[in-house]
Amino acid sequence: MTRSVQALAYVRPSALESTGSGRLLGLETAGGLTPRGAEAHPRFFSGFLAAPRIAARGLLAVADVAAARYDQRMRPGSLDPVVTGNGDRLRFESFSGCGGVYARLDVLDEGLGGTETGHGTTNVDVNDPLRDALSRMTGDDPLHLRVGPEEMAVTTLSGSVVEKRVPLPDRWLRGFAEAQVASARFDLRAELTGAEAVRFLRSLPRGRSQGRGPLWIAQSGRTLRPTTRPGAGAVCLPGPDRLAALERVLRHATGLRVYGPVPDGAFATASAWEVTLPGMRLTLTLSPDPARGFSGEGGVLEALATDEAAQDAELVSVLLAWEPRIDTAELAARAGLTVDRVRAALTRLGTAGRVGYDVADAAYFHRELPYDADRAERHNPRLVSARRLVTEGAVVLDGDLATVASGDRRYRVRVADGVIACTCQWWADHRGRRGPCKHALAVRMARRGAGAAGPVPGTAPEVTPEAIPGAAR
Repeated sequence: MTRSVQALAYVRPSALESTGSGRLLGLETAGGLTPRGAEAHPRFFSGFLAAPRIAARGLLAVADVAAARYDQRMRPGSLDPVVTGNGDRLRFESFSGCGGVYARLDVLDEGLGGTETGHGTTNVDVNDPLRDALSRMTGDDPLHLRVGPEEMAVTTLSGSVVEKRVPLPDRWLRGFAEAQVASARFDLRAELTGAEAVRFLRSLPRGRSQGRGPLWIAQSGRTLRPTTRPGAGAVCLPGPDRLAALERVLRHATGLRVYGPVPDGAFATASAWEVTLPGMRLTLTLSPDPARGFSGEGGVLEALATDEAAQDAELVSVLLAWEPRIDTAELAARAGLTVDRVRAALTRLGTAGRVGYDVADAAYFHRELPYDADRAERHNPRLVSARRLVTEGAVVLDGDLATVASGDRRYRVRVADGVIACTCQWWADHRGRRGPCKHALAVRMARRGAGAAGPVPGTAPEVTPEAIPGAAR
């Protein structure tokens, strides 16, 4: 598994301190991008929070996810949460060590008391002493939040820099970005009041993550009903244990919204669970399986392998300006592209961590993850393998059919009604539900190189390997 080490350097540890006018929560920042370019310690916000205790618990929930591995009961070192200032809100994001749970706390304009934020993205230090202090917070005394160093000229500060060095696997980078793109396919499926949300979440079974099929949830009157089979409007809940971080804020919940895609038969799907709070939202997005992270879903590989989408993404990225909600129609008009091409470009930017997706707004937002997320694309195993197959001349096109030589095997790839099917084991196992196999990707690349416009792969139960003449099994 390819990985690097991420060095996070802070001027001082983050801390919760008592002052003459209340308490000060100072969150220190590491390197990040802003409208002014890269900064060693950007400063995004300084002001009073409208609901201090709720914000503290929400931040702890995000930190809980960053420190967790839901496939193994252990707490390894974690990457500090990412914070983005979008002018009217602060977004705190994290991703679990197992790569299967994405968390985001949105502190909205009303939660910030109307104080504007700066623009940009960076990591913030959330250390163990700070977690302990936040956990002990009681009462509603004024809480002043500072995101970034107290002084802008941080290069003149004396003393040693606090540095954290954490491993950063490629699959973690891919998963963080893929979770955004998966969320863009979700719709609102259910909604509960605060009291019903607390009742439902506290009634969920525990310990279903191991060795059992996925749990499905369907709206039933004013509450949600668990079921073992998907139905109309049902949402998959793979591993109820993974919603544990929501317990931090349940007593303050004003509602619960559940998002998911249209069910794909009885197969598990990802889903998003959003607890609404006074002036804030806390959202957890779960991968389709507790033992499987987002990195291998592959739903965006077509966009990554398309030269047109790459060029469009480069143009669209120049037009982004840290918007909290990206209007695709307006962006299309500014870029001179169709809305569909802009959506494809945003998908590609999402895989590079340059935009996130907010299911509540049903819109992308601009942020730039503070590490080389493009590396995840360059090292994506299926993309790398597909490009190698094309470079080695392993793809032979023959009308709707193609032969791909891989190792000592030959696979047949067929195009039928805009859908690609392959005779490889990957396709037999997943039927496109986890994106195209490397052979289908290689055929797409070869067709573009030959000047042919290939179709977009998808799921096609009627196009089976058995129906392909000369199929190698």
